[in-house]
Amino acid sequence: MMGFMSTLTALVLMVFAGYGGAWYLGMVEGNFSLLLFLATVVTGLYWLAEKFYFWPQRRKAAEIIEQEAARRRSELAARGISQVDGNLEEARGRVLMQPWWLDWTAGLFPVIVVVFLLRSFLFEPFKIPSGSMIPTMLVGDLILVNKFHYGVRLPVINRKIVDNNSPQRGDVMVFRYPPQPSLDYIKRVVGVPGDEVAYLNKKLTINGQPVSKVALPDFFDEDALRYAKQFRETTGSKTYRVLNDEDRPAFIAGASDFPYRQNCRYSSEGVVCKVPQGHYFMMGDNRDNSLDSRYWGFVPEANIVGKAFFVWMNFGNLKRIGKVD
Repeated sequence: MMGFMSTLTALVLMVFAGYGGAWYLGMVEGNFSLLLFLATVVTGLYWLAEKFYFWPQRRKAAEIIEQEAARRRSELAARGISQVDGNLEEARGRVLMQPWWLDWTAGLFPVIVVVFLLRSFLFEPFKIPSGSMIPTMLVGDLILVNKFHYGVRLPVINRKIVDNNSPQRGDVMVFRYPPQPSLDYIKRVVGVPGDEVAYLNKKLTINGQPVSKVALPDFFDEDALRYAKQFRETTGSKTYRVLNDEDRPAFIAGASDFPYRQNCRYSSEGVVCKVPQGHYFMMGDNRDNSLDSRYWGFVPEANIVGKAFFVWMNFGNLKRIGKVD
């Protein structure tokens, strides 16, 4: 039995390691939520087996050793022998010790299940990989996302089971990229269901009302080593900064054929879109360097992951730590 479980566990660990390696090398499209769920299930099964089968078996074996040792001491004592060879505690400890295949599975279950629950229902960490949200978030920012702000969802399948707040204009939201749901994107909510969003000549208008846009001093991008025009926008109760590149045209080049594309009108000045029910229009704060809803369309409610609310670390700039505007 022990030999079989050792071999089986080795195969299971090899499968997990192989999947992780193939994901790292880009040979497969990884899904960390699914991987964590499977790790929780597998280690949970080992934990149950340890608690209700393997541990009782080892404890029973240790009791037998103790009984045999007591019987032998009694027999030797009857013969007048008080010194007994062997170390009972050492033998008992060897019998009770978890084998490696339980230590690497059942032993890890409490940690894995806590991580799984925290990441699935409370908070999830993300790393900002690109400059599409500059100046609000910089490349390398490590952020926390509130997973329950927009409702509680089942892990892996992302189905909402408990409703909560609806996304509001100005929220910084993480969502599953509609053309490739295995990827997580982060942008700002610009349009909610029913809104008519117009971005013409680099000016944002929502339902016919121009969004307040106040000029600020130019922003210096340390990565690109160049300056960009910086503005302060106010949408509802949210105030944030955006960038514009004067060298980029207002025309939206390369928009794909996305669902509800008929709701959008493209021109040399930009785009006007009517947001369908159950969907959201997202834009990056780095307006001329962001692949967002102007190019690939609307974000379905089912793709929502959570609300970004805190930068907890940037190893290149500790001053970045703080709340997300």
